[in-house]
Amino acid sequence: MIESRCDPSKLMPQELKNMSDQIKCCPVDNTFRLVGKKFTIHILRNMIILNHTRFNQFLESVEGINPKTLSVRLREMEKSGLIKRHVYAQTPVKIEYTVTEKGKELKLIIMQMAAFSMKYCSSDVFKDGKPRTLEQVFGKPKKSAKE
Repeated sequence: MIESRCDPSKLMPQELKNMSDQIKCCPVDNTFRLVGKKFTIHILRNMIILNHTRFNQFLESVEGINPKTLSVRLREMEKSGLIKRHVYAQTPVKIEYTVTEKGKELKLIIMQMAAFSMKYCSSDVFKDGKPRTLEQVFGKPKKSAKE
């Protein structure tokens, strides 16, 4: 569990301050503490969208990350319950990471971040500078077993 470092009287909008007997800190700040460190959202993106599960896959696909930082982020994400680490008893040892239900709940946030950037920052995202939708880039969403 993430330790609370919030002072409700300073960090929350007035509406949340009025509920201070119920809320310990701003929920947005709390979520940001889980996923806001450098590379965390990129690792989650690659797990959720690209189905990456292995250390070397992350190392090769997350631009600018080094092995030490990747190890730290994976441990933090495991500790906060966003991912699960599976160790397979074989030679050499095989380790895979999977997204937990808690981590999967961030897919919509990640996709909305992508949609925002593709619409409002298209000149930074695309070579031709033209805005695109999620569907244009990723195709139609697949129905999940839950739907």
